[in-house]
Amino acid sequence: MLSSVIGGARIPAGPRSYRSTDPSRTSETVAEVALADAGDLVRACRAAREAQDAWRDVPAPVRGQVVAAVGRLVEANKAALAAIVTREVGKPRAEALGEVQEIADTCAFFLGEGRRLYGQTVPSEMPDKQLFTFRDPVGVVTVVTAGNFPVAVPSWYIVPALLCGNAVVWKPAEYAAACADAFYELFAHAGLPDGVLNVVHADGAETFRGLERALGEGLVDKVGFTGSTGVGARIGELCGRHLQTPCLELGGKNPMVVAEDADLPLAVEGALFSGFGTAGQRCTSLGTAIVHESVHGEFVRLLDEATRAAAVGDPADDVLFGPLISERFADGFEKVLGWIGPGHTVHGSTATGRITAAAPRQGFAGDPEAGLFYHPVIVDGVGPGDELFMHEAFGPIIGVTAYRTPDEAIALANAPGYGLSASIYTTDPAKVFAFRRRISAGMVSVNNSTSGAEAHLPFGGNGRSGNGSRQSGMWVLDQFTRWQSMNWDTSGRLQKAQMDVLEIAPDPGFRL
Repeated sequence: MLSSVIGGARIPAGPRSYRSTDPSRTSETVAEVALADAGDLVRACRAAREAQDAWRDVPAPVRGQVVAAVGRLVEANKAALAAIVTREVGKPRAEALGEVQEIADTCAFFLGEGRRLYGQTVPSEMPDKQLFTFRDPVGVVTVVTAGNFPVAVPSWYIVPALLCGNAVVWKPAEYAAACADAFYELFAHAGLPDGVLNVVHADGAETFRGLERALGEGLVDKVGFTGSTGVGARIGELCGRHLQTPCLELGGKNPMVVAEDADLPLAVEGALFSGFGTAGQRCTSLGTAIVHESVHGEFVRLLDEATRAAAVGDPADDVLFGPLISERFADGFEKVLGWIGPGHTVHGSTATGRITAAAPRQGFAGDPEAGLFYHPVIVDGVGPGDELFMHEAFGPIIGVTAYRTPDEAIALANAPGYGLSASIYTTDPAKVFAFRRRISAGMVSVNNSTSGAEAHLPFGGNGRSGNGSRQSGMWVLDQFTRWQSMNWDTSGRLQKAQMDVLEIAPDPGFRL
């Protein structure tokens, strides 16, 4: 039985628990986790508050060495942690290893930032006066993450937050509790003092109530959230009442524009990976392929061919994708499949819906009846009037539509109102820069898929995909630090800005 960790100690198990199962073998339990309540989250925030002052006073380069130790422990335990990710959320082994590597990459970047939390000296308009700026930690950071990337995404928040001198309270997804526990243990064994990183296993309702109380008591200085747009809007509203700006990384309906001059096999490869990798359960998964009418038919034919040939099944095997993460996500995807209408044409597999003995998938790896396995689906003919076109699907489904002009492609790409990731396949630089200038997405790929982040590049979206905050790279430092300015007057007299400024008079009437 796993339980929350507050102030370095496991708290006693309460009356409620959650059973995390292997989505590829739903009869197998991965972990039993004791669910905390709102009061536990408040206690964790209080413990973080008590620990933060001492952690802030640890020199930043030394905090960087703790981050370096985390990175070394992650690399030493890479295979073991990836195996837990595969077993608990059904991510194929290659993807799980890549996810764990992203933690190590994040640590590798931020260990150096401990020596680069630079402020500036600024020239003053007064003599004998010095101006400075400093980065200070915000204080206590509460992070709430989804479980589709159960260890990589938390590291995007937790590593820079700790590096900057904050204490953290983390609420992971219940269905990824074993991943979260392993993640915590790696950080704890890197030398973090008790209370600097706290983990609270709770459901959504108790988390929200606890966060509401903690904010009301002044125990939380920053909230980070990765999850659905609807929940993100509620958290944003709650934080706004306390004059806080949360870091919100939300959903996406990510477009891929395929121009008439595109390398079609390359575009198909990108669509296959970004549409069906992680069973379409990424915030950056391909939503709709927007294909020029002159190549639309050929693109659909090639994508259908590639999708039918792709291996699907047991994530321990070499497959494109495995199961959906949990029954909750399977139920959600069943609803999405109901959005397919009579005006749509379906491609990609031998059936739609759950893969079973009655609805088999050719070349399936493993036992389809054992887990939450679904057929990949390509739906041609979607448009702005369709729910499938306008809303995030979060499952192995790709919409396809045709366009005639670049203006139409941009309008279609922006229509759903999300703004996370977008892609264009073309050989024309003019098309690339026109697309970049007018697309609403925070991230743009050229001749590459909508999915794929590097640890030193800003990650985040606009519109329904987020509030403009960015993770990763040096840009995330602005989420976890506040700028403080200082002026130091050594003149021995009061010098008033804008008033006691030396004026040098020009001769504006001079002419040659």
